[in-house]
Amino acid sequence: MLLEILSPDDAVAAAIEDMDGARSIPELETRIAQVRDEIRATHLLYHWVNTGGELVGAGTYTHAWRAHYMAENFQAVDPVIRAASQGFHAFEWAHLDWSGKRAQKLAADAQRFSLGNNGLTIPIHGPRAQFAHLTVTLEGSQEDWDLFKDRTGRALILLGHFVNRKVLEVCGYLDTSEEVSLSPRETDALKYLAMGISRARVADQLGISEHTLRVYIESARHKLGAANTTGAIAKAVRLGLILT
Repeated sequence: MLLEILSPDDAVAAAIEDMDGARSIPELETRIAQVRDEIRATHLLYHWVNTGGELVGAGTYTHAWRAHYMAENFQAVDPVIRAASQGFHAFEWAHLDWSGKRAQKLAADAQRFSLGNNGLTIPIHGPRAQFAHLTVTLEGSQEDWDLFKDRTGRALILLGHFVNRKVLEVCGYLDTSEEVSLSPRETDALKYLAMGISRARVADQLGISEHTLRVYIESARHKLGAANTTGAIAKAVRLGLILT
């Protein structure tokens, strides 16, 4: 029976509103768990290794799995970590190379700890070459998984961007020397354009006219001090305001 996943955009919008006031990783983790439940995923995880080598995580993986993962030093052979560090676009775990003996053990142990038989990871590249990722897993059939991806994919990209920025803020790593505050509409406009979506489709996605969309784009460009839209997108990515 197919999963009934209701309003992922609404769930993520509510999560972002709640997370905006978070002042600690545990607070973020609590809301991530709520989003996981609302979109009916098996697990939802944000992960980052900072410049000092410290692991920063917020998500729903069990403490037992996290301890096992670290004890086995799986991060050194994890195909998910490797692919996320090298790419910019979301990818499915099934498309990765799990042929190595250690990678196969990682996959088998992940199943033993009930992580879910389907996984999607969204690489996040923030300011000053910062790298992190947001991962969602689902235990279910291929049909369940295809529906889940269609209903939640874009919403989770936006969530990953926001969680990453909030983690940087909470941990004191956010570079405020060039702090720019874009409105949600300005952020969405640049984000969708950065994904290669036409202006007409972006306007339709946001439920606004193309004229109103141009207003948001020009406002964002002015705030970012960019000469054109391409420059505005590039600077927004560099400052960690949007993902590509």
